[in-house]
Amino acid sequence: MKTHNLLRALLVVATLALSAPASAQDKNSDEELATQLSNPVASLISVPFQFNWDHEFGPDRDGHKFYLNIQPVIPTPISSNWNLISRVIVPVVDQHIPFIGDGSQSGIGDITGEFFFSPKKPGPDGLIWGVGPAILIPTNVDFISAGKWALGPTAVVLKQESGWTYGALVNHLWSVGGGGSQNINNTFIQPFIAYTTKDAWTFNLDSESTYDWRVHQWTVPFNATVSKLFRIGKQPMSLGVAARYYADSPSTGPHGWGARLVFTLLFPE
Repeated sequence: MKTHNLLRALLVVATLALSAPASAQDKNSDEELATQLSNPVASLISVPFQFNWDHEFGPDRDGHKFYLNIQPVIPTPISSNWNLISRVIVPVVDQHIPFIGDGSQSGIGDITGEFFFSPKKPGPDGLIWGVGPAILIPTNVDFISAGKWALGPTAVVLKQESGWTYGALVNHLWSVGGGGSQNINNTFIQPFIAYTTKDAWTFNLDSESTYDWRVHQWTVPFNATVSKLFRIGKQPMSLGVAARYYADSPSTGPHGWGARLVFTLLFPE
């Protein structure tokens, strides 16, 4: 699957979404929606399309990787006090890493699902939180998929006040089956801090760090993101750009700087 085909598919999805009814959208201010976007367990349907580019893969650091993460987030009320927040990440990968296979592969990577049981209202101390299971579904694409099913817990805790959002999201996955040759035993930690302005600009700093317990190796990218919430008609959406720096990674993993572009469709209640 070529990069230009991915971009064409994204434009089709965006066009269809923009034609959807938007009767409830004017009830939410842009600042409120931008602030909710910084909350992983907000009562807000969102569909981010996250384009990523990394390079310096391989022993000679001559490989690069493009991947599009499609990340729908859907809250479902399960009682008068609780929501179930479903967050799915589908990576579409195009990589050119000379020391792997024939040096060029494309396809859909392993799919991650996170399901947070979260109170509808913050606690007395203002804390917002959610806990639940996480699952990794293998797609078995050669040199892109790990080929293993994995399960584990996931949790998020954060606080929002005076335009600031700060907290952390964590999960841990253990392999439970599948034909891949290497087991999965990974901890993911994402501390984040963001500030949203009155005119719906958001400045975010986070780290999407993973520790592989099998080889005792960290992968630590830091992301600095600037995004703006805006509307076409009544349809709210967000566009952001980010620079990424790898503070630590495996010897054959990505190094140096990377980049990210995020386009998000929002569907308020």
